[in-house]
Amino acid sequence: MEAEVLAALRPAPGSLVADGTLGGGGHAAAILRASAPTGRLVGCDRDAAAVEAARLRLAEFAGRFEIRRGNFAEMAGWIAAESCDGVLLDLGVSSHQLDVAERGFSFQQDGPLDMRMDQGQELTAAALLNEASVDELAEMFWKYGGEEQSRRVAREVAREREQRPFTRTRQLAGLMERISPRAGRKTHPATKVFLALRVAVNDELGSLRRGLEAAMKILKPGGRLAAITFHAVEDRVVKEFGRHLSRGYDVPGEVDVPELRRPRPAQARWVWRKALTPGEAELRDNPRSRSGQCRVLEKLRT
Repeated sequence: MEAEVLAALRPAPGSLVADGTLGGGGHAAAILRASAPTGRLVGCDRDAAAVEAARLRLAEFAGRFEIRRGNFAEMAGWIAAESCDGVLLDLGVSSHQLDVAERGFSFQQDGPLDMRMDQGQELTAAALLNEASVDELAEMFWKYGGEEQSRRVAREVAREREQRPFTRTRQLAGLMERISPRAGRKTHPATKVFLALRVAVNDELGSLRRGLEAAMKILKPGGRLAAITFHAVEDRVVKEFGRHLSRGYDVPGEVDVPELRRPRPAQARWVWRKALTPGEAELRDNPRSRSGQCRVLEKLRT
């Protein structure tokens, strides 16, 4: 969603933009081109391979960027407060991660059941699948993946692992095909379970919540945050975060009771009330972008 990101963040000469999810460096390169000759970019990624790929991709912009390996949730620890004109969070898994079977993100090809964005962490999808209780699995499949048969799937996983532990992506995909035959459906029956596992293994929602807070800390007043989501669970987190910052009051607890509202200045505003979605040209070039939604917040001067 290059055009949408550039429209949202408005990179310009002299600006500083933080890219919390470098991936292969595509968005970063577009931002640096648009902000030439003096715009700068700071960025990070949890995936060591992505960081190296980004360094190569951005070599032509030497002297105008700083990148490091790390979780965007920790950006405020190394980027100065109120120093950035824009922040980009392009969430989810990258095409490179999906296409490399050894990373274990895809059910389309066989590979180890890994799914770690940061391969230095200990927890893998296989370990989680083999060690979690039936109740924990059912909750994970429903909460993170929206799997309607979460309880049944959890029981079948437990039954399968008694015979042989889960180690391969096709083993899990095959189980899902037996539980819920595809029968002409567009989506593979393993889609939601794979999503739930990936989100849990990488603590994606926890990182997102901390990352949104970090982004607002490093943004200047008037700076913009663009968050691209690819599934309903993470989109809901972004919407709830923006809703909280854009309203002019706080409430005690999680329930908004009008009588208990405490007035305060709004801290951000939605730049567009609806999310931006990929255009037809991008959908032709990159079908994987079809579920992408870009929501944009602007930090207010308070």
